[in-house]
Amino acid sequence: FAAPKIPGETRVLLLVGDFIWSLRERSVGMIARIMFKQFGAPDWLNGVIVVSIPTAIGMLLGPVISYRSDRYRSRWGRRIPFLLITTPIVVAGMIGMAFSPMIGQWLGEHVFGVGNSILLTLAVFWVIFEFGAIAGNAIFSALINDVVPHEFLGRFYGLFRIMSLAAGIIFNYWFLGKCEEHYMWLFIGLGVIYGVGFMLMCLKVKEGDYPPPPMPKEGEVGFIPAVKTYFRESYSNPYYLLLFLFFMSANFAFAAINTYCIFYSKQLNVSLDTYGKFIAYSYMISFVVAYFLGWLADRFHPLRCGLVTMAIYGVSMLWCGYIIANEFTFGIAVVVHCVVSGAYFTLAASLPLRLYPRSRFAQFASAGGLIASVGSMVVVPLMGAFVNWHGDYRWLFYLNAILSFVTVAIGLVVYKDESFPGEHEAI
Repeated sequence: FAAPKIPGETRVLLLVGDFIWSLRERSVGMIARIMFKQFGAPDWLNGVIVVSIPTAIGMLLGPVISYRSDRYRSRWGRRIPFLLITTPIVVAGMIGMAFSPMIGQWLGEHVFGVGNSILLTLAVFWVIFEFGAIAGNAIFSALINDVVPHEFLGRFYGLFRIMSLAAGIIFNYWFLGKCEEHYMWLFIGLGVIYGVGFMLMCLKVKEGDYPPPPMPKEGEVGFIPAVKTYFRESYSNPYYLLLFLFFMSANFAFAAINTYCIFYSKQLNVSLDTYGKFIAYSYMISFVVAYFLGWLADRFHPLRCGLVTMAIYGVSMLWCGYIIANEFTFGIAVVVHCVVSGAYFTLAASLPLRLYPRSRFAQFASAGGLIASVGSMVVVPLMGAFVNWHGDYRWLFYLNAILSFVTVAIGLVVYKDESFPGEHEAI
């Protein structure tokens, strides 16, 4: 399988699309968590709604979308049609969340009774948003895999990281502190930017030519045979099962702080505006080194670089948990977490694209996501419940440290595995 040759204009459009995608990723989940907390959801319920429910959607939707996309052919390509369909769904979810308090209040007074109607309405639109976002995320990553030459993936993802950090700096420095009071306008603005920008990218980007999809064997036509083929191809090779476990553990290594640290800031009386600026400062540091880290990944392989960075992250999180005592030390801990975890994301961003089969990348990425989803539905809410029970949010840092060391241990097994399928690049 060879990547289609695409002009530089298309790659620029992909970078612009990544900026818009990253702006959505950096902002919508954070605003939603703040809103759920603001309207009375405890931490464990916040984790269930914001993490576990989308994870369950991904378990059902991701494999279907990915499997069909790998085998789909049209004059628009095999990825763009799916992105065109999912974009309006994402926008509808954001606009719905913008007006959820108003809708929930009206429903509470006229239909359900006041109770938790606002939380329920917000949760419904959050699910709609995640339905489109989950499908779009899998396809967008697959589009990058299709059109960017693999020898430049590290540097290209370094540029992607720069776009993502720029989006994060803009949101966290200027807008995070306004989420509690101006969530409606933030959601509306983000919805318009995402809808217009992403649709234009989809209409302008032209995919190349693909080889014909594999012909189904006798007895493999239809939904049930396709499901059997999906699970047989995705989960029969021990090497890929090991990869799935590694990627799942890597996601868990950052989950506790990413999900619940904003509530720690409340406990320490750190304002949202100050918290946002801590994150923005860390993104500025990461912004400077992102392209260099992408070059390192291309030069030394993303697995090697990722394992070293994950080990450094684990040690630094133990230290951060120990030093936190006030706003200043909390700020140091947040910056260290963001910079080091961000370095891992930059260095390892191209790793799935290096190690999964290129012809069926979306399928294998969704299969790994399915394994991670099962774990996330349980682990992330348990983290919130544990911290609520213990009462000390510094355990967020200790939990991340423990899981990062587990990830390094699994990654070393992957590194030493000599059973790499032939189409993968050797380490």
